[in-house]
Formats: sequence, structure tokens, C-alpha cells
Amino acid sequence: MHGMAVFVGEQVFGHDAVSNCGGSSAGGTPAAGTIVMTESALADRYRAYIACLNRQDWDNLRQFVADDARHNGRLLGLAGYRAMLERDFEEIPDLEFNIELLVSEAPFVASRLRFDCRPKGLFLGLAVNGRRVVFTENVFYRFESGKVAEVWSVVDKAAIEAQL
Repeated sequence: MHGMAVFVGEQVFGHDAVSNCGGSSAGGTPAAGTIVMTESALADRYRAYIACLNRQDWDNLRQFVADDARHNGRLLGLAGYRAMLERDFEEIPDLEFNIELLVSEAPFVASRLRFDCRPKGLFLGLAVNGRRVVFTENVFYRFESGKVAEVWSVVDKAAIEAQL
């Protein structure tokens, strides 16, 4: 098993040198064209991705998301992924992604994101209608060539329901 870095706030617990982010050839050396990142470099890449989302910098999203990105098993591609995010920000104008916990073990990132926002109308089928809700999302990412290739996400809907 490769080393792992766990980030809580800005504190790092455990760190390894270099891990393969995207595959290897025979003998354990990285395959041609593979981006090799340390766990901390992958975590920094993830933080830059989150900053891109918070800026709603859709033109630069391609720097962070693969052309064939998948979300919860569905192939969205870059255009579909962007449309999903744009819709999220339309429905939640004060949306901000806050990293509460970050674990990096290349090529994977696991994160607990915290949200404190006021969705406009229905959100996850709940009539939030502009009320302030605080909730979390537990999300796992697989990076390939330095970009998000797959996302597995679970939102804590019960926390939202308890606030309504």
C-alpha cells in the first residue's frame, strides 16, 4: 500500500513520497504520459479544483475535470459535469464548498465538504425555499492524469430534513 496523507484543516498526519496517479507499466515504473504526484501534491490539486468551483470559473474547469468524467456511476463528460455544477449554483446562489476533512492516497481523494447555504426552492426534493441549512457531503474522487475522472458522492439529506 502506498503512503497516505490525511489533512484536517491545514495539519498533515502521515505523508509518503511519490505515488502513481494513473497506472504503471511492468516493473512498477509509471506508464508513459502518467502524471506522478505525491499525496500532498494531489491534495493541493484537489484544493485548487475546489477553489475553481467556488470562483465558478467554468472556463478553467477543464484543467481539473476529465473529458469523460463520471459522477455516481453516470457518464457526464466535462460538459455534463459543468452543467451539473452551474445548475447547483443557480439553485443555491450562496453555494460554497468548504473542505472539512481531506484524505489523499493517489490516485484517490476522499473529502468531507461542509455547506452553509440557502437553496432557493426544492433541494434534494425538500422544500427548503431560501431557509439556511448546514449539511455535509462525503465524496470520493479518482484522479487520472491530474484530473477528476470519477466522483462518488453522498449528501447528508437527513441533516437537512432535521433543520426544516
